[in-house]
Amino acid sequence: MRLVPLLLVLAACGESAPPPEPPPIDLAVIGDVEGRPSAVLVQDGHILEVVNPMDARVARATRRLEAERITAGFVDAHAHPMGLGNTLATLDVTGIGTYAATLDRVAAWKGEGFVTGRGWDQNDWPDAPSGGWPLAADLERVAPGRKVVLRRVDGHAAWVSQAVLDEAQITRETADPVGGRIERDGSGAPTGVLVDTAMDLVEVPGIDDAEAEARLREALRLIAASGLTGVHDMGVSDAQLARYTRLDEAGELGVRIWAYLSPDSKAAERLLTEGPWRGDRLVVLGIKAYADGALGSRGALLSEPYADDPGHSGLPVTPAAELRELAVRCLAADAQLAVHAIGDRAVTEVLDGFEAARQAHPQSPALLRVEHAQIVRPEDRDRFAKLRVVASMQPTHATSDMPWAEERLGAERIGWAYTWRALKEAGAPLAFGSDFPVEGVSPALGMWAATTRTDARGRPEGGWTPDQRLTGPEAVHAFTQGAADAVAETELGAVKAGMKADLTLWRDDRVQAGRWMPVGTVVAGDVLWQAEGL
Repeated sequence: MRLVPLLLVLAACGESAPPPEPPPIDLAVIGDVEGRPSAVLVQDGHILEVVNPMDARVARATRRLEAERITAGFVDAHAHPMGLGNTLATLDVTGIGTYAATLDRVAAWKGEGFVTGRGWDQNDWPDAPSGGWPLAADLERVAPGRKVVLRRVDGHAAWVSQAVLDEAQITRETADPVGGRIERDGSGAPTGVLVDTAMDLVEVPGIDDAEAEARLREALRLIAASGLTGVHDMGVSDAQLARYTRLDEAGELGVRIWAYLSPDSKAAERLLTEGPWRGDRLVVLGIKAYADGALGSRGALLSEPYADDPGHSGLPVTPAAELRELAVRCLAADAQLAVHAIGDRAVTEVLDGFEAARQAHPQSPALLRVEHAQIVRPEDRDRFAKLRVVASMQPTHATSDMPWAEERLGAERIGWAYTWRALKEAGAPLAFGSDFPVEGVSPALGMWAATTRTDARGRPEGGWTPDQRLTGPEAVHAFTQGAADAVAETELGAVKAGMKADLTLWRDDRVQAGRWMPVGTVVAGDVLWQAEGL
């Protein structure tokens, strides 16, 4: 008789309710991952799993997005967000194809007071003045009496009005500063262009912090809406770092920022004393310095004179010994040093300094970086891998400069220029960016330049020095894993379980075959931007 209640209890246990379903996934992103139809499941800011799109968890996700392609988040490994914000708010003369039209743009500017702007490139002007450079006298003609400072597209020269020259007391007696040049006429009088450190002779009115933050916010919005999940910001001042810190602490930064500080900042001294530090989406890990100027303004430091200016070999902006000592101090603090070096002599001298720093601190895990690395002697290529130096390069510089670069360098040295394929094969770690606002923000432009070496219309047919093209996967790697490796981020750069959920979503351009177009940006599982209809 006692067995019956026991059997009833056992039967009741066997009829227990099924376990509850797990909570829904935060986000499911559906699309091709490395050529395979996939669904990326995101939970708590990380990639939970990459599964078949038919997985039952996809349908239960709180939010779903679909795209043709999914990659790890694209990161611009060399850019200037505050410069972008300033460009959006001031006189933009980028891409204007003639000198006359550029002057017309200045004349039509409705802003009051001191006129600032950026974007001119004398190499694009078939009607440039006889000396090749724009003139203060022409600014006086279209904007009489006004103070005007327009920075060249690369930021390494400024075209200024006579009123600015007068206020700064720049005359034929003014000497060229170290690392800079005042363009002059045959009598020695300034003509209106100041190159590299000569720009420091002019004082441009600043803006208040509220306006600066508003410009920065607009730039960050555009960055996210271009498909970028992060930026290596090169040359961050104390004021800019304070803005980033405020936004990061308030949870309003959006994209990730890796800050490379200006050498003269107070924050740089802290970095050299305490080492790198991080917030939520803000990381302070290095210093940005300059070895030379830019090729377009003939400031890049070459080992032999310019082919189109035989009396000139470029400008050493910072003495090599000073850069070497800074590299030693950075490695002592396990901090990075990123050095702008475009000309072959500048690159060699920077690598020499890095080699001395590695010998002084062989155990430091910190990477070193050459920014741009546009002209690299063949014998220097394998030094990048040997010294653990990142080649931080910008593919669109090659396609922007190709119409005139050989004129600057000559037939032999052009073979040393923009050689990302040769550097990759030599073992150099590649990290790609754009240098915006020097070039366009969209990483689609960089992908196109890296894989085709043509302009936006596909010219020249077959590509310029096409042996240096990369494949699509190689270019993606340089913008994702390469950019993550450059800042020692082990949870970024790949689409796989356990990684932070930073993703860029893409579709194929229906008009221009082979061109990718960003349609969505996800950072730590947050959808920062999505194209209409995604």
